[in-house]
Amino acid sequence: MLRELLHSRSRRRARIAGAALMAGVAAALSLPPWGLWPLALVATAAIYRLLAGHRSRARAVIGLVYGIGMLAPGLFWALSFSVPGGIVLIIAESCFVAAGAVLVPRFRGRIPGFAAAMTLAEAARCTWPFGGLPLGGIALGQAAGPLAPTARIGGEWLIVALVYLAGAGIAEVAAAASCWARMPDQLRKLFATPAALGSPATGTAEAPGDSTDAAGERTTARRFSPLWSGAIALGTVLAVAGLAAVAPNGGHSIGRVHVAAVQGGGKRGFSMFQVDPATVYEAQVQATRQLERVTARKPVSLVLWPEDTIALDGPLTGSFQEAELGHLARRLDATIAAGVTEPVGNTRFLNKIVAWGPAGKVIGHFEKVHRVPFGEYVPYRSFFSHLGSLAAVPRNAIPGHGSGLLRTPAGPIGIMVSYEVFFPDRARSSVRAGAELLVVPTNTSSYSTSQVPTQEIAASRLRAIEEGRDLLQAAPTGYSAAITHNGQLLARSVLGRRQLIIRTLSLRRGKTIYERLGDPPVIILSIAALAAGQISDRLFRRRRRRRATVA
Repeated sequence: MLRELLHSRSRRRARIAGAALMAGVAAALSLPPWGLWPLALVATAAIYRLLAGHRSRARAVIGLVYGIGMLAPGLFWALSFSVPGGIVLIIAESCFVAAGAVLVPRFRGRIPGFAAAMTLAEAARCTWPFGGLPLGGIALGQAAGPLAPTARIGGEWLIVALVYLAGAGIAEVAAAASCWARMPDQLRKLFATPAALGSPATGTAEAPGDSTDAAGERTTARRFSPLWSGAIALGTVLAVAGLAAVAPNGGHSIGRVHVAAVQGGGKRGFSMFQVDPATVYEAQVQATRQLERVTARKPVSLVLWPEDTIALDGPLTGSFQEAELGHLARRLDATIAAGVTEPVGNTRFLNKIVAWGPAGKVIGHFEKVHRVPFGEYVPYRSFFSHLGSLAAVPRNAIPGHGSGLLRTPAGPIGIMVSYEVFFPDRARSSVRAGAELLVVPTNTSSYSTSQVPTQEIAASRLRAIEEGRDLLQAAPTGYSAAITHNGQLLARSVLGRRQLIIRTLSLRRGKTIYERLGDPPVIILSIAALAAGQISDRLFRRRRRRRATVA
């Protein structure tokens, strides 16, 4: 008997773990490059049901398995750089999801507590350690979905909260529908019998079964309470989505600027140490020279080159690259913004965006602030050197400072260099400083698949919506893109191909709610909702223990 009991428990645990894993995979499939955004709602509804009633240890395991199912596909690209490191990264990131699952209330206050706990867990994952890792986040999967406009109210954390709130609402409504299908007799009693309806005209005493019927009515009502709670959750999501449709979105256009993103093209899946920098640079020059023919009738005002396409072994000042870019800017009568890497001693380098004005002179530059850990620098290098080879990152990038605003003859632009586009504060700082157009010079050439480039496009769309600004992105092998302030993808290049993205974009000065308030409102509301859910759950469990003691 004991063996059968243990065996049945093992099977049940295996089924729950399998369901959690499948829910995680469904969440991953909502992300680019797959982009099946409705699956995020299915996944969150499933994990909401799976967490119900379990103790902390079980919720931690369920959350961990769900996180692995979601982040293993979402961060699969990391395995191409290091299989052991990629596995450790996926498990470590999944631990944040497990922590969020532990915080979800067991019985009462579950809907707000669930949405709040998972939102806070995602926010923590995307900010710590080493600045966080936003790739693989569930908000990226909604960049093309109906919840994307809510980013102009509360940023990506609001999107995450709404996805989990909608999932909980769907799960509760589904539970009520299942209850309805399983209980036809109780429903007939509730809606059809005199005992259920009550008949004060009779004036007769209660029949022996009347108290039982009343208890049954209360039980039935409790069983159908998920319908109301689920409907309220879904109604809240729809209300916020409706508010986003009329919320400030950056305002009207104050000017139009004809822009070009230059993509030199080339093979993908190779690091900067495997490709001759001169080859990358020459590809960019050749593509830029095509602009003279393509834009002869309608010249461009701003030309964007990708990140680190001018890789130097000395200072930019006085180099032939500085002179050649100045010559190109004069020929095009346009501002050219290009990515430059410049060594500083033997162990450090600068990663910056330099702008040449139409007169051919350097008019300004911006140094990348948010560096890629283990890509552009190694934190605690002396420690990590004992765990593996750091030959792929021989020098540390020097962190820059400033808002990202660069004033040019084409207009004030806000710069996010590559990885910075995944962090909303980098766009917000430049817009608050006066940026009227956002640009993203990036370099994703070392990724052999489309996974990271497509997630980067999703991040660019969210930043455009959050700040109410049109956006131009350039990458040496793709994706290069033009995006409107509403997140609409006007054009996207083909990976690996030499290509020019030429569009007319708008300059804007209006402010969104998110640009004004930032992340604190959503974080504070999440903390409050989680606290309220936990208090409600603890009071419920305390009352239940007292009733059990009295019985």
